[in-house]
Amino acid sequence: MKEYVIALDAMGGDQAPDAIVAGAVAALRRFPDIRILLAGPQSRLEALLRDARDVRERVEILPADEVIEMEEPPMLAVRKKVNSSMVQAMMAVREKRAGAVVSAGNTGAILAGGMLRIGRIQGIERPALAPVIPGAKKPFLLIDAGANVDCQPKYLVQFGLMGSVYMKTVMGVEDPAVGLVNIGAEAEKGNKLTKETYQLMQAQTSYRFAGNAEARDIPTGDFDVVVADGFDGNIILKYTEGIVGAMMGMLKANLMASRVSKIGAALSRPAFRKFKRSMDYNAYGGAPLLGVDGAVIKAHGASGETAIMNAVRQAREMLAGDVAGKIKARLAGLTED
Repeated sequence: MKEYVIALDAMGGDQAPDAIVAGAVAALRRFPDIRILLAGPQSRLEALLRDARDVRERVEILPADEVIEMEEPPMLAVRKKVNSSMVQAMMAVREKRAGAVVSAGNTGAILAGGMLRIGRIQGIERPALAPVIPGAKKPFLLIDAGANVDCQPKYLVQFGLMGSVYMKTVMGVEDPAVGLVNIGAEAEKGNKLTKETYQLMQAQTSYRFAGNAEARDIPTGDFDVVVADGFDGNIILKYTEGIVGAMMGMLKANLMASRVSKIGAALSRPAFRKFKRSMDYNAYGGAPLLGVDGAVIKAHGASGETAIMNAVRQAREMLAGDVAGKIKARLAGLTED
């Protein structure tokens, strides 16, 4: 049986280290083919593993006494805090002691660490953050969601490739449709960046380009991969999070407004619960950082045990499917600008 080794930043996130260790143990119990390297203070992590004797032999602790805090300057922290839990987890991937790293810590530091400590896939200009987001018919992948605010057309073309590989390999979409975020469906619409990108995407042979994606079309399910520069992608991501929260709040307020509506709400409770589950980030685990020479998963900062377990599952699937290797293999089909 092939073994997948995943390094876990035990000190990253709002609920670290307790929820991180609990999520790691849950993942070990679910997947007998994984081994986890837990990076963090040894004595503290040993104490949290006392009730995990059944999987303890598949856990190795990477001693790390420093923590990269959420408010720290990312690049400086990654360079200076070599003994931090995040950097030690990433160094395990760089040194091939692990194939993947999972962290719920400082997003900027994860991006910087992916570039500085792990390194890019040769031929990929910029790694990109790619969360999977629930849609009306099916989930879709948004790439880039904030790693690269200034982009060149060739970056976006590569984002399309990486997103297509991920959706096929990890999410099981047979022939992912890749769309380019724009202000209109027509090829001539948009600014200089999107016009040039459109032509390059149309010419490449590594994935199926399905044309421009207007904002209203993004959540419908017509596109499996939605490509944007990091500036626009981050706006789309944050607006989506905000509008979902606002709509849930408005719906609850209206359902509780009268006796009749409360009765209707009680009758509809199973449907509302199902809808809420479909919008839960815990089910996806985290956002992959695609384009680095390994598997990197950025889990939500508020991740609890379930979200961490799913982030580990996600990392395992990326390793089992050799996402990085498939990206390398399909780079030849991209057209140079």
